[in-house]
Amino acid sequence: MHASHGSLIYMQVVGDDGVAPQQPSFLVCACQFLIAMVVLDLWQYFGHRYMHVNKFLYKHIHSKHHALVVPYAWGSLYNHPLEGLLLDTIGGSLAFLLSGMTPRTSIYFFSFATIKSVDMHSGLFLRWNPLQVCFRNNVAYHDIHHQLKGNKFNYAQPFFVSWDFIFGTHMPFTVEERKGGGFEARPVKDD
Repeated sequence: MHASHGSLIYMQVVGDDGVAPQQPSFLVCACQFLIAMVVLDLWQYFGHRYMHVNKFLYKHIHSKHHALVVPYAWGSLYNHPLEGLLLDTIGGSLAFLLSGMTPRTSIYFFSFATIKSVDMHSGLFLRWNPLQVCFRNNVAYHDIHHQLKGNKFNYAQPFFVSWDFIFGTHMPFTVEERKGGGFEARPVKDD
């Protein structure tokens, strides 16, 4: 760290040799970002699903998150500290390590993952929202999971719905416009 231009202080991360690490190309960062998304998504799918299947874990840990029957933005990370450690901290660490991303790239990745999680718990289905347009795992998809009928389905979070399709835990749904305004996600009825 050195002072320059009066009161401005600049910080730089340096290696053991005193040289700052080189940031990889945009293409390498994009590949690392995608790998981290897949790793975190897969980890959270299986961890989240197991917390529903294991009655002890659901009752004593994951039910804290499901106490919020109607999801809202701040509720995205409303969970038991052990759940935060197992799903978010360990899952995030694995995503960071297995993708090989730099600390700078990880700042963008974890910011994006947090924003995505907050968005899918926001309760606001906005057809123009780029996160809800680009990702099928959006507020409507996850809202089904928080409903009583969907509690054993739609475990995928925060990015892709692929795992639910692959492992048979996807619940189809429709999004219907409410009379007073807004939208409501409803499971498709089995007739």
